[in-house]
Amino acid sequence: MPEPLPNCILLVLCEIDSAVEAEWNRWYDEEHLPDALACPGVIRGRRYRSDGEVSLTDHGKRQRVATVAYTAVYEIEGPAVLETPAFKAMAGWYQFTDRIKARTQVFSAI
Repeated sequence: MPEPLPNCILLVLCEIDSAVEAEWNRWYDEEHLPDALACPGVIRGRRYRSDGEVSLTDHGKRQRVATVAYTAVYEIEGPAVLETPAFKAMAGWYQFTDRIKARTQVFSAI
């Protein structure tokens, strides 16, 4: 029987400057992801990398963009997880702040 879908997820979408992409991936895999998964209330998480073009639709206008995008999906107990001291201490892009375009959003089941 398949596992049920989570009640709350944290979705992080990133586009990183190609000049620092290898360093970004090392940092994310070896430091950031393990730190995030160690936070109370974070149940599990996984990273994904896009293949091919990104399709963007804005008010009926659609465009395709050749870019590499990364997505991290975290199952969390609820939005309050982001307010814990452990999560706040871990969150951030550090040395990549000026080399990244990102969107972070919490979704709760309806």
